[in-house]
Amino acid sequence: MSNQLSDRINSLPVSQTLAMAAKARELKEQGKDIISLSLGEPDFNTPDFIKDAAIDAINENYNSYSPVNGYADLRESICCKFKRDNNLNYTPNQIVVSTGAKQSIANLVMVLLNPGDEVLLPAPYWVSYSALVTLAEAKYIEIPSSIETNFKITPAQLEAAITPKTKLIFFNSPNNPSGTVYTESEFRALAKVLEKYPNIYILSDEIYEHINYGTPNFSFAAIENMYDRTITVNGVAKAFAMTGWRIGYIGAPEWIAKACNKMQGQITSGANCIAQRATIAALDAPVSKIQYMVDEFQTRRDLMIDLLSKIEGIKTNVPEGAFYIFPDVSFYFGKTIQGKTIENASDFAMLLLEKANIATVTGDAFGAPDCIRISYAASQENLIEAVKRIAKVLA
Repeated sequence: MSNQLSDRINSLPVSQTLAMAAKARELKEQGKDIISLSLGEPDFNTPDFIKDAAIDAINENYNSYSPVNGYADLRESICCKFKRDNNLNYTPNQIVVSTGAKQSIANLVMVLLNPGDEVLLPAPYWVSYSALVTLAEAKYIEIPSSIETNFKITPAQLEAAITPKTKLIFFNSPNNPSGTVYTESEFRALAKVLEKYPNIYILSDEIYEHINYGTPNFSFAAIENMYDRTITVNGVAKAFAMTGWRIGYIGAPEWIAKACNKMQGQITSGANCIAQRATIAALDAPVSKIQYMVDEFQTRRDLMIDLLSKIEGIKTNVPEGAFYIFPDVSFYFGKTIQGKTIENASDFAMLLLEKANIATVTGDAFGAPDCIRISYAASQENLIEAVKRIAKVLA
């Protein structure tokens, strides 16, 4: 029988991060000693005080459908968190809780974009941004950067990329995959350009906000004349080691929040009731309760930069947030290593998987074809062993 699938699904790429993780699992099942540095997932357990709140919710019989946009007291907690951490004033009617920040973003592109609209993606960008834009039948335009610019775009680049069809731009700071953090002054300079284009909306993905190593997180919506055009996306997966709990949320202009609520009401309805109760405990707690994880991530970052800097041809910068290193490996393009010719970052990532048993992700997936993404959300022991194996293969 011929392929009867929709053009929509046929045009949708597979997530490269999930594909590499699946490949690594497959090799592990075959008995290979794989060190997986591909997934963006903290290797810590969820803090006990959050787990206790979930257990209490079960014992209190939270087992019914939750409101589509989230429990009222959770939305109140999110408003308090936005005020405390980001100096943003939202009301509960501006909040929508979803099954992970990925659904929050999917809701947004579906309610804002029409076929043919253009979306600006400063590259490198998270793999699902481009896929979700494609799913909405819009077109994404990459704005390139490089390791030399610390993976940041300039106001001039932003201005040059805007066309009459531009509807939306994504900002993600701290950034996945590069770990780059935009400063307040850098965001304000980009906002100066956007002031001239009042019909362009801004999606500010701040899921890694608490995992930063010096440069304070600054929310784009805190820029006075950007608030009414900015949708702030966040969640508890990364900072609170709650990836599997699947809770994300937005703060947005109320008319956009209403539209996302309507969209979600036809797709998934309300997010998991127990996870929502646990999220109240997470967000109400002082940020200092998760500082031990951030400190460990910073130690690992420093370790990885030191170890990778000793390998010829691997060029690194110093990421200021998240838990990724995004080295430029173009030095190896055109070379043959252990019988494998390296033409691009995808070949390089496969070389590491096949010859060193190390799973990473190609930069092609993030709009940065000279790089690979290495997650250091793994034990120091595994990180040291992984770099040792990489060095041995490349030697």
